[in-house]
Amino acid sequence: MNSELVIDVQPSEVSIALLEDKNLVELSKEGRLADSFSVGDIYLGRVKKIMPGLNAAFVDVGYGKDAFLHYLDLGHQFVSLQNFLKQALADRKKTPVISRKMMMPDIEKNGEIAGILTVGQPIAVQISKEPISTKGPRLTSELSIAGRCIVLVPFSEKISVSSKIKSGEERTRLRQLVQSIKPKNFGVIIRTAAEGKRVAELDNELKLLLKRWDDAVDKIQQSKGVCLICEEMGRTLGILRDIFDSNFQSIHVNNEQYYREIRDYVALIDPEKKGIVKYYDGDLPIFDKFDITRQMKSSFGRTVSVKSGAYLIIEHTEAMYVIDVNSGTRTRSSEGQEMNALEVNMAAANEIVRQLRLRDMGGIIVVDFIDMQKGEHRQKLYDHVRELMEKDRSRHNILPLSKFGVMQITRQRVRPATRIAVEETCPTCYGRGKMAPAILFTDQLEQKIAFMVNDLKIKRFKLHIHPFVEAYVKKGFYSLYWQWKFRYGFGVKVIPSQRLGFLQYKFYDVNNEEIDLSEE
Repeated sequence: MNSELVIDVQPSEVSIALLEDKNLVELSKEGRLADSFSVGDIYLGRVKKIMPGLNAAFVDVGYGKDAFLHYLDLGHQFVSLQNFLKQALADRKKTPVISRKMMMPDIEKNGEIAGILTVGQPIAVQISKEPISTKGPRLTSELSIAGRCIVLVPFSEKISVSSKIKSGEERTRLRQLVQSIKPKNFGVIIRTAAEGKRVAELDNELKLLLKRWDDAVDKIQQSKGVCLICEEMGRTLGILRDIFDSNFQSIHVNNEQYYREIRDYVALIDPEKKGIVKYYDGDLPIFDKFDITRQMKSSFGRTVSVKSGAYLIIEHTEAMYVIDVNSGTRTRSSEGQEMNALEVNMAAANEIVRQLRLRDMGGIIVVDFIDMQKGEHRQKLYDHVRELMEKDRSRHNILPLSKFGVMQITRQRVRPATRIAVEETCPTCYGRGKMAPAILFTDQLEQKIAFMVNDLKIKRFKLHIHPFVEAYVKKGFYSLYWQWKFRYGFGVKVIPSQRLGFLQYKFYDVNNEEIDLSEE
């Protein structure tokens, strides 16, 4: 299986597409705004409100809505963390060192949050879930700093090994190796990527993570209130850190700054793979170039097609996702209805698992498969879904099919599900239902080009239009495209864009910044 990462950097957000054998399987969007949250960010917050009935507190971390912290998310060594924090804030000239501190007893498992926290108290917290719907971020005080091979856990002595490392000998080797290099009062989670790594590699990464912790302590001592003290790497590098392996063939990015950052990071974690990072500077939008836009349009929405005429209906409610499998126009199997149902369900399972990753669905997912009478067929489908879900990095749980043919899946939700609008509002009539004659659209485009060149004095620019319109504009020996070039200069470029509606257009300058000439 060949994996590719395609990164589209726009002024307001970064879109990250993961392809497996050219098929889109994951799509993430990362805001470039200052108030965007990332799971893993560590904040110095302030307790805003205690809720004894919920056994939880609301904490101010600088977001519009107060973040939620439950008693069970305080962590066993919360008292040790708070003592450390108090010392760091009390004496801002002397940096406390964890390895020299005495660990306090664990907090009570069934204790009360009102007995530990007080309103106005400073507290170190980490984002465990991004804001979803009307809810603020979800927090934890069990801090951790993630690297590629290991995760550093302050105020812990525990060493854990990923369950995906199956070899008992390798698990023992890694545990002993980490035990010999880790400082006192720090725990370590050994990730799957650590398998086969040498002590020098793990030691270098451990030192980097310890440096990030020391920097966070420095920011606490320099703080004047609520602030970000340890920032998780961006989602682009985070995805690379979590999934990068020998299957990666190429990483394409259309922004020079991101290109340099990603190239440097890949050179750090796998110097031999540095050459797979490629800067894309073509005129065609990068997602169109790699056929991602078309796959996005066909994969999002209420109805999703499956091969051989079958299709899925995906509904999202406040509490769960409901997926209905339909055989549609699929030709029945010569072996009867039972085999036809099995074949449709197996094909649908492939698409359902892909949709879970692609849309990043979380919470409860209920799938209504086509009824099958034979127990061995229901078991075969269940085993097939479990095998497919092994590639999913989010924690999940799958229950066998009920006697009604319903499968229940729970999947970890740490950020809002990805939603792509596949239905387009008419860019000409803006939903009113009436518009100027379509045959005059090219005349309208020429007026805009003339305004750009003659009035705004912009000689070099790109006009993005729908591929069908672009084909019409460039049709023939003496096409409209060449007429415009001779009339308004050779700085005029016409680019097809699958993102745009049929009679939609956008102008971009030489720096790929949009020039807004649209009007109702």
